[in-house]
Amino acid sequence: MSTTVTTARSVTKTVSIDRPVADVFAFLADAANWTRWAIVNVQAIEPTDEPDWWLMTTPHGPAKLRIRGDAEQGVLDHDYVEEMASWRVPARVVPNGAGSEFMITFFQPSTFTDVFFDEQTALVDTELATLKQVLEADA
Repeated sequence: MSTTVTTARSVTKTVSIDRPVADVFAFLADAANWTRWAIVNVQAIEPTDEPDWWLMTTPHGPAKLRIRGDAEQGVLDHDYVEEMASWRVPARVVPNGAGSEFMITFFQPSTFTDVFFDEQTALVDTELATLKQVLEADA
């Protein structure tokens, strides 16, 4: 008996940031900071009564965010839930000399067309450039 394995399309984005890993991790692990850098997708964010969950206003409507961070491992995975879809987003902060690399991978939800997924992941380039600018300016 054979089993068919289906994998989703994915895109991984990376940005180099001239700040120590601990600084980058702390900034990203605090969802209250996301309006400062995720400028395309996060218009507003506030904590909810549900532990670890945040309510976001996005261009597509309301969404929920939960960050599942592990500072020791540099893990910044998060769960994203909205009306169109929900998914887990793996993300990492790793050392690069005295600075850091932030890596984030997006898997295409089955409800997204290829064109829509490509458009949305392309917008992340603006957000990562903003993240770099914000963190390096705060140094």
